[in-house]
Amino acid sequence: QLNILVDTGSSNFAVAGVPDPDVTSYFNTELSSTYKSQGIDVTVKYSQGSWTGVLGTDVITIPKGIDGSYTVNIATILESENFFLQGVKWHGILGLAYNALAKPSSSVETFFDSVVRQAKIPNIFSLQMCGAGLPVSGSGTNGGSLVGGIEPTLYKGDIWYTPIKEEWYYQVEVLKLEVGGQNLELDCREYNADKAIVDSGTTLLRLPQKVFSAVVQAIARTSLIQEFSSDFWTGSQLACWDKTERPWSFFPKLSIYLRDENSSRSFRISILPQLYIQPILVIGENLQCYRFGISSSTNALVIGATVMEGFYVIFDRAQRRVGFAVSPCA
Repeated sequence: QLNILVDTGSSNFAVAGVPDPDVTSYFNTELSSTYKSQGIDVTVKYSQGSWTGVLGTDVITIPKGIDGSYTVNIATILESENFFLQGVKWHGILGLAYNALAKPSSSVETFFDSVVRQAKIPNIFSLQMCGAGLPVSGSGTNGGSLVGGIEPTLYKGDIWYTPIKEEWYYQVEVLKLEVGGQNLELDCREYNADKAIVDSGTTLLRLPQKVFSAVVQAIARTSLIQEFSSDFWTGSQLACWDKTERPWSFFPKLSIYLRDENSSRSFRISILPQLYIQPILVIGENLQCYRFGISSSTNALVIGATVMEGFYVIFDRAQRRVGFAVSPCA
C-alpha cells in the first residue's frame, strides 16, 4: 500500500520502485503479474527535487464509483534527489495536469486522461484539501477528497469559475490582489509573471518577487505587530505566541481576484490569516510557533496548498475552467 501525493502541477504518475531511506514501502515490479515495462527512461524535475526512473504500464482499479480496471502509465522511481524528504508519508506522486507537461514527451498519456478514455467518465475532477489552522504535519494526514466530477457535500454556496488560459499547468489569470481590503495597485502583468497556476503540489502561496515584497509590506503595515524580523517573512524564522493567544486576529485577510468566466467580471478568493499563518511547532508547555505561508517565486504566482485548503477546487477540463467554492472542512 502506497500513499500518493496529488499534484495538479505535473503530469506523470510515479511511485518508488526501489528502497529509499526516506520511503517506508515501494512497488517491487518483479512481484507484479500485471506490470509491463516499456523500457523508456524518464526524468522529471519539479521546482523542488527531481527523480529518474523507467516508464511502464499497470492496471489500476478505483474502488468507489467507477468499478473496473484500467491500464495506465506508471513510472517507477529508481533514483531521486530532494524528492522523497525525511518524514514525508507518501511514496509516489499522481500528476493531474495536462499531457503537455508529461515526460519524456506529451505523447505519454496521463493518468486522468487514461481513466476518462477507458471508463468514459466526464473530464472533470475536484479536490478538497483540509487542514487549515491545524499544525502542519507534512504528512498530509489532515484529510480531504479527490473526486471524479463534483460532489455537492464538499462545498457550501456557489462555485465561481475562472478560465484556464493555457492547458499545460492549470494556468489562470489574476487581475488584482488586496491586503486587508487595500488594493496593491500593481500592474496586472506583475501578478501573472510569467504565469499564474493552481498547483496542489506546491505547499505555499508563491508570489512573484515584486508582488511578494508589496504583500509583505502591506501585511506589516496593517498587522497589529510591527516588530517582525525579516526572517519571519522570508521563511527562515518562526514567530511564537503563548498557546492561549490566537495570533490570527493580528493579521489581515488577503484577496486574490481572478477573471470570471464572463470575462468582463472578476471574483475574489479570500485567504484568511488561518490559512497563511501556519502553526508548526510547540515549544515547551505553552508556546505555539507559526510560519509565514507565503514565499517569493522567480517564475510564477502559485496558488498552492496554503490557499487550496480554504476551498473546494474543481478542475473542469471539459469546459476549460477552474472553479472555487468555500470548503466546509476549512
